[in-house]
Amino acid sequence: MTAGAAKPGGLKPIGVAVIGFGWMGQAHARSARRTPTHFPERAYHPRLVTCVDVDPGRREQAVRDWGFERAAADWRSVIESPDVDAVWITTPNMMHVELVRAAAAAGKAVFCEKPVGGRPEDVVAALTATEAAGVLTGVGYNYRWAPLIQHARALIADGALGRITHYRGRFFSMYGSDPMGLLSWRFQQDQGGYGTSSDLLSHAVDLAHFLLGGTVQRLVGTRATTIKRRPLATGAASHYGRGRPEDPTGEVTNEDFVSLLAEFPDEVTAVFESSRVIVGPESQCALEVYGTEGALAWNLEQMNELQVYQTGSGAGPRAKNSGWTTVLAGDRFPYHGNFVPGNANGIGFEDLVTIEDHEFLQALALGTRFSPGLTEAAAAGAVQAALIASWGTGSWADVVPNSGVRNPVQVNR
Repeated sequence: MTAGAAKPGGLKPIGVAVIGFGWMGQAHARSARRTPTHFPERAYHPRLVTCVDVDPGRREQAVRDWGFERAAADWRSVIESPDVDAVWITTPNMMHVELVRAAAAAGKAVFCEKPVGGRPEDVVAALTATEAAGVLTGVGYNYRWAPLIQHARALIADGALGRITHYRGRFFSMYGSDPMGLLSWRFQQDQGGYGTSSDLLSHAVDLAHFLLGGTVQRLVGTRATTIKRRPLATGAASHYGRGRPEDPTGEVTNEDFVSLLAEFPDEVTAVFESSRVIVGPESQCALEVYGTEGALAWNLEQMNELQVYQTGSGAGPRAKNSGWTTVLAGDRFPYHGNFVPGNANGIGFEDLVTIEDHEFLQALALGTRFSPGLTEAAAAGAVQAALIASWGTGSWADVVPNSGVRNPVQVNR
């Protein structure tokens, strides 16, 4: 820990560096500022030590408006700095592994935004480096921390749905649905890795692993690139930027859509889909879990609602005791009361980021394990590796733990 640093109230000081100050970097910086107000019963005190970004305006803003002690353009000196204890990596995908390796070698705790490089082999490389260094890791699968997802997991574990028979997971987003959307790094395999199978499907798979307590064993899947060319980007273009019909275009080299059938242990079947170009669902990270005595359903677009169906099989004919019930979020569920009291007073996306950052900092201060870390990210990556193998053969593929892809599959053929 930082030599000579003050310890407010006996709390363990943790010096934080954020590398990449776009949306997610700013969200994590906000979390570091907010956690003391939302989690007074904690073991740590966060310090925003340094922010790294290539944009001088963002660096200036980080110090002036966000309270960072300093900012830098070069991440190397920051990672080596003795007053940095934990590094948040929120850069474009293909920078992740280099940064994780460097931070781990410097003995820093590492929190990396998903999908950790954009390719299954990248997650394995990052996991290997951090395990060798013995540092704490975290990965941004923040939907796990939604209070009603925590409640859903408890219902499943307690047997409220009976024996689980089927799972349906999807993540549909419109962020790439405009054909005039610029050809940013997210749409290019050499710059961003794979497409929706990294960016969106990984969330859906991680939620399934979390809720069911097991991992996908085998699968068969397909993919498509719906919008094959996009206007060329200039400079550091956002994937929300828009071109014009007369602009020159370039080829999209990773996938817009994926779908797969999967099998979990104990004969649990599953279906997964993800798309970044679908029209209608705007951020539909959604799931359904079916059991012999009930079911549940959740959708990020209504993240403060959980649909629960229970048969009431022990109290007579099912037809008299069954039906869907809407459970509204409230302070009776984990973490919710740290943000708002009572019932049906909703929380938002960045509150989930604050929860995950609190749990990560708490684990670092107490010397305990944090989940989801790179181990859990590698489990989702192994599913992606099997999916990519299935693309190449058109047949079922086994999910091999900590597996990568020797010969990457170009999508836009």
